[in-house]
Amino acid sequence: MMDIRGLAYVVAETTDLDRWKTYAENVLGMSTAPSPEGELHVRMDERQFRFAVQPGKRNAYVASGWEVLNQAAFDVAVRCLREAGVAHMVEDAEFCARRCVQQVVSFTDPSGNRHEVSWGFKSDFAHFVSPAGVSRFITGAIGMGHTVLPAPVFDATAMFLKDVMGFELSDIYNFQPAGLDGPTLPIHFFHCNNGRHHSLAIAGFPSPCGCVHVMVEVEGMPEVGRAMDRMAANQVLMTATLGQHTNDRMTSFYMRCPSDFDIEYGYGGAVVDWQDHMVHEFTRVSLWGHDFGVARPKN
Repeated sequence: MMDIRGLAYVVAETTDLDRWKTYAENVLGMSTAPSPEGELHVRMDERQFRFAVQPGKRNAYVASGWEVLNQAAFDVAVRCLREAGVAHMVEDAEFCARRCVQQVVSFTDPSGNRHEVSWGFKSDFAHFVSPAGVSRFITGAIGMGHTVLPAPVFDATAMFLKDVMGFELSDIYNFQPAGLDGPTLPIHFFHCNNGRHHSLAIAGFPSPCGCVHVMVEVEGMPEVGRAMDRMAANQVLMTATLGQHTNDRMTSFYMRCPSDFDIEYGYGGAVVDWQDHMVHEFTRVSLWGHDFGVARPKN
C-alpha cells in the first residue's frame, strides 16, 4: 500500500479567475500569484500553492494532490497501482514543473475522482503574509486540511482507498437526508500517516462540481469570526452556520467558493493518537450549530 502523508494541494477550475483571486485574498485571507502556465496559485503557507486554480469552461473541483515522503515512497506508490491493475500516468517533467514537485503519478478511483500522488515539493520558503491579516493556517506535517469527495460507487471506492492508497478508516456516518424513511447514504472518514482526524472523506452520492467540500484550518476562533465577517462583506454564500463537529471537534462554518464546492473554515481540529482510536459510527454531525439548510430558500 501507499504511505500517504497528507493532502498537499487541490486543483480547481473556474470560469472567472479574477473572482477566485478576490475570494482567496479578501475572504479566505490567502495570498495569490499567477503561475507561468496562466493558473492562479493560492498560497496559505511556505508552499508555492495549496490551491491551483485553472481557467476553464466550468466551475469544478479537478484533482486532489497527495504527498509521500520521498522518491522511494513514490516508487512504492507507482508499484501499488501497477500491481492492482489501476490505469495510471507517471506525468512528464512539464506537468511536474506545473505542480512544483519532483514527480507525479495520476489516476482515478472507482467513482471517477482524480488523484495525484507526488514527492519533493519546491518552495522558496518565503514567509506567508496574509492580505487579510490571518496569522497562520494549520498545515505542515498534517497537510493542508481535508477534502470530501463524491463516491456514488461507494463500496469499491472505499476498498480502493484502503487497499491501494493505504488510507485507514477513522469513523462512519450514515446520512438520511429525507428522514428515517428515506435512503441511507454512507459517509466514511479516512486518515493517512499523520494525526489529522481525516484527510479524506467519501460520500455515497454524486456532486455536480466533483467535490462536497474542502476544509482549511486557522489557529483560533477570532480568525474564524473575522472570516465570517469577510464572507458577509463580500456577499459570499454561507452554506452552513457556525458549529462544532462531533468527530473531529472542528469549530467551523461553510461557504461556497467560486468553483462551486464548499470551503469549511475552522479551528481546533482533533489531532489523534491512532494507537488508541476506536472506529465508531456517529449519529449526529455536530455537537451544536452547523445548520446546513441556511442556503436553501425559505418557504
